Amino acid sequence: MTRLVQCAKLGKEAPGLERPTYPGELGKRIWLNISQEGWDAWVSHQTMLINEYRLTPVDPKARKFLEEEMEKFLFTGEVTPISGYVPPES
Repeated sequence: MTRLVQCAKLGKEAPGLERPTYPGELGKRIWLNISQEGWDAWVSHQTMLINEYRLTPVDPKARKFLEEEMEKFLFTGEVTPISGYVPPES
């Protein structure tokens, strides 16, 4: 049976994550409030951030930046623009 959550990112009820994806209190908040679809959107955006800013995820400064961006993206709707990125037309 799929676990449903009221997704903070999407603003609707949707299937939740199968398992926690991030450690600590932020991970618990994500597990309880973010859907699989919302998380997948973050992973895609995170990949673009890593590529655009040439981040190394093992670097503590890069990890801190990505964590801050993740929290903004998932819970406030703020999205750091990626230079030159044009979203696909729907």
